[in-house]
Amino acid sequence: MAGPGLRRSAGLRFVAETFGSLRDLMPIVVVVGVFQLVVLRQPIPQLGQLLFGLLLVVIGLSFFIRGLEMGLFPIGESMAHAFARKGSVFWLLAFAFALGFGTTVAEPALIAIAGEAATVAAEAGFIEETDVARGRYATELRLTVAVSVGIAIVIGVLRILRGWSLQYMIIGGYAMVVIMTSLAPPEIISIAYDSGGITTSTITVPLVTALGIGLASSIRGRNPMLDGFGLIAFASLTPIVFVMGFGMLQ
Repeated sequence: MAGPGLRRSAGLRFVAETFGSLRDLMPIVVVVGVFQLVVLRQPIPQLGQLLFGLLLVVIGLSFFIRGLEMGLFPIGESMAHAFARKGSVFWLLAFAFALGFGTTVAEPALIAIAGEAATVAAEAGFIEETDVARGRYATELRLTVAVSVGIAIVIGVLRILRGWSLQYMIIGGYAMVVIMTSLAPPEIISIAYDSGGITTSTITVPLVTALGIGLASSIRGRNPMLDGFGLIAFASLTPIVFVMGFGMLQ
C-alpha cells in the first residue's frame, strides 16, 4: 500500500497540475471577459453556471493530463520497445495500422463532424434525407478517415525504420493534396481539410506520439528528437486525400 508520504506527494502534484490547467485557461477567460465587458459592454450571462463549468474544465484537464502521464504515454512507449525487441516488422506495422484505425474511430470530434456532415449532405440533396442514409454516410466517412490514419501511421513507422526524409514525404503528400483538390467535388473539399485536423485529437495524439518516440528510442542509429516525431503530420495529411477520394466515389 502507498504510504502517507507518497499519497501526500501525489495530492500535491495533482494540485499543482490543477493550478497549471487554470493558468493555461486564463488567456481564454481574459479574452472572453474583455470582449464581453469592454467591447460589447454587456454583463456576462449566467455567470455562476459559467464559473462552475470552468471549474469542471480545469479539473477535467488535470485528470486528463495525469491520465496521459500514467497510462497512455507509458503503454505506447512500452509496446514500441516490445515490438522493436521482437524484431517482427509485420506485427509492428499491423499494430501501427490497428492503433491508428482504432484511436481515430474512437475520436469524439470525428464522430461529431461525421454526423454533422451527414446532416448537411442530406439537407443539400447529396444523399437521401433519411436516418439510414445519414447513418451510412457518417459511418463510411468515419471509416474512410480511420483507414487513412491507419495507413499514415504505417508510413510513419516505415519512415522511422528506414530513415526516410520527413520533409520530402510531406512535400509529396501535400502535392497530392493540391492535385486531389482540383479533382474532388467542391462540396467535399472543406470536409476533407477539416478531417485532417480533427483526427489528431485527444486520443490519437498521445498514443501515436508515444509509439514514435518509443520506436525511435529502441532502434540503433535513430534519434528520438529527429525521428520520433512526425507521425502526427502523416495522420493529419492522409485523411485529406482519402476523404476527397471518398467524395469522388460518392
